[in-house]
Amino acid sequence: MFIAILIYGFINSSVLALVAMGFNLTFGISGVANFAYGAIYIFSGFLVWIFLNSMGINYVLSILLSFVCSFLMGYLMYRFVLLRIRGLPLSEVMATFGLGLAIMELFRYFDFVGAKYSLPVFIDGSVSIGGHFIDYQRLLVAFVAIFFTVIFYYFIHYTKMGLAFRAIAQDDKTALTLGIDPDKIGAFSLAFGASLAAVAAIFILPLGTISVENGYEVLINALAVCIVGGLGSTVGVIVASIVIGYAQTLTANYIEPHWMILVSLAAIAVVLVIKPSGIFGKQKELEERV
Repeated sequence: MFIAILIYGFINSSVLALVAMGFNLTFGISGVANFAYGAIYIFSGFLVWIFLNSMGINYVLSILLSFVCSFLMGYLMYRFVLLRIRGLPLSEVMATFGLGLAIMELFRYFDFVGAKYSLPVFIDGSVSIGGHFIDYQRLLVAFVAIFFTVIFYYFIHYTKMGLAFRAIAQDDKTALTLGIDPDKIGAFSLAFGASLAAVAAIFILPLGTISVENGYEVLINALAVCIVGGLGSTVGVIVASIVIGYAQTLTANYIEPHWMILVSLAAIAVVLVIKPSGIFGKQKELEERV
């Protein structure tokens, strides 16, 4: 049992890290909490299914097209919606949540419901680890999560656009004097965040079926990981993914699997009460009042 919890806890932590990465990227750079993140996740999955099953496009090209469409959706969302309300956090949350809700419920309205909406696995089969059979797709998700974490760190610290992202995150007014356009970088941050949501969907959704409920669960899990770890902190995302991932695995094993989502909600509530900025958050928790 211990080995099974160790293995599946690691895989579940990898899933959470992959899911939260795009949300964390967008907030860390532009300061926008993209509440349409879960909608973009299922949008990517359904898009792959439509390209593959309704239009007869091969799997690899379907994935690439879905990735491009998600990127464009994030970019256009910033340009035509968020740009008009930048600097108004509550309006940004309401606008992105409203857009996400509309997208998800449109899929439900057009009857995208049922077990037939699923994606094929990349690698079929399983392998025995410590006497427990783990399918290759889950191992692939873990590998992809580690790979993108490393790539993300390299991108942010060693590329021109990544350094521009960091400059905007630290001080957008100073960055503007150096010739960096905050709105352009903000649009790209939302686009890259949407692309990472698509990556997560493409690798995770083959483990089950695609449903509108997936979008809500992804948003809650992404919020939980980012809030617990500290919004905008990459190290925080990794640590929070491990903590919440193993807590969910223990809950599934010793209580019931459907209680797993409550672990994320409880984690949000506890952290907001004890340390609102999160474990590795750098935001000021209290401001001096005059």
